[in-house]
Amino acid sequence: MRVAAGAAALPALPRTATALDYPTRPVHMVVDIPAGLAPDVVARLVAQPLSAQIGQQFIVDNKPGAGGNVGAEYVIRAAPDGYTLLVMISGNAASGALYPHLDFNFVRDTTPIVFMGYTPFVVVVNPSVPAKTISELIAYAKANPGKLNLASPGAGTAPHLAFELFRMMTGVDIVHVPYRTPYMPDLLGGQVQLAFVAAPPVLGYFKSGKLRPLAVTSATRLDALPEVPPMGDTLRGYEGSGWLGLGGPKGISGEIVDTLNKRINAVMSDPALKKRLIGLGVEWTAMTPAGFGELIADAAEKWAKVIKFAGIKAD
Repeated sequence: MRVAAGAAALPALPRTATALDYPTRPVHMVVDIPAGLAPDVVARLVAQPLSAQIGQQFIVDNKPGAGGNVGAEYVIRAAPDGYTLLVMISGNAASGALYPHLDFNFVRDTTPIVFMGYTPFVVVVNPSVPAKTISELIAYAKANPGKLNLASPGAGTAPHLAFELFRMMTGVDIVHVPYRTPYMPDLLGGQVQLAFVAAPPVLGYFKSGKLRPLAVTSATRLDALPEVPPMGDTLRGYEGSGWLGLGGPKGISGEIVDTLNKRINAVMSDPALKKRLIGLGVEWTAMTPAGFGELIADAAEKWAKVIKFAGIKAD
């Protein structure tokens, strides 16, 4: 009778997906920025082989708006069953400091699942700037305060934060010029002289001499630019790369997290995909969910300090 009563009560209990039966239906990967940018492209590159491997569709949905907060909040408010996930980017970790009145706390209210790569920047200058190294750039900027202008895609964006970290560590007086339209024509023309940019779109300009690379913002050299040193070689402890990964709302079961982490790491370790990632300027390494969680928490703390130092207000 006890067994029968227990069995009768089972349907009343909420059914939680486990690693044994997950997923039984399509999984949605929300990207909180527009289609065509690196995180969106990486998500689509991963979703296709992941769908084939698991036998269920992983669908990429773009939900941009409010600096990424629209897509992030949509996922945070979703059921923690592993069927609504977020392609997390470094900007999400800075959201709390940039938008102090949000109804959620990104670090507290999410479940980190898998790291999907660093997206380092290259510090580039127009050839009119005489500096050929970061040390020379610092010296030139200090000798000519307010003369150099740095272009970025907007206040609070990852390239802007990487620059402000550089400014915080060096004390240089360089003017930030946020753009709402592409700034590359002005950088090539010398109206602005400096930028922190993703590597792939500017490699051709390096070869032609129209732009000069000085350093990369990653802790190590990039496979795409092995001759360009990391900023940390000059500024000890500097690391200003963007990054991306996959997570979900708080409360996803550990079984599902571990399953996705192992499956996605297996997909991303494919040599052909790694080559595609390098071409996109993405540097990937395997990471545990706990390791990815530490990266997010550390980034939130670091960028909050930078945002406070620079007095950054989101556009």
